[in-house]
Amino acid sequence: MRKTLIAALFAAALPTMAMAMPSPGEEGPRHMMDGGPRGEHRGPGMFRDLDLTKEQRKAIGEIMGEQMHSRDEVTKRYLDKLPEADKKAMHDEIKAKRDATHSKIRALLNPEQQKAFDEKQKKMEARRAEWQEFQAWKAKQGKVQ
Repeated sequence: MRKTLIAALFAAALPTMAMAMPSPGEEGPRHMMDGGPRGEHRGPGMFRDLDLTKEQRKAIGEIMGEQMHSRDEVTKRYLDKLPEADKKAMHDEIKAKRDATHSKIRALLNPEQQKAFDEKQKKMEARRAEWQEFQAWKAKQGKVQ
């Protein structure tokens, strides 16, 4: 059952990854940040529809890079500490850093962009909650078998 589920998830992910690949002649992630062949300006993921200026894209890129390195440091610091209390502390610290990063990014946006950003944040939180629910269900299923 577990192998079948893994195979099905892998098969479902392949088309998504293929669609995410740049077309021949296009650059990868930088192409998405600097605008497409028609010059439209899009940011990665949730910033795509915010019509960011070049300065905003650069500042957000720096903030996201800092956040990524900070998150990696926190993760490495807690990896060897696997008791439940330490896991919760790690998750709380990562969440606090993510929230601080989102606040910095939001401060760079104009009111219209902030509204769109907030809507995207709500959708991401809903997806995150669904994922946690799925993980809990999966763990429960593993204990039953």
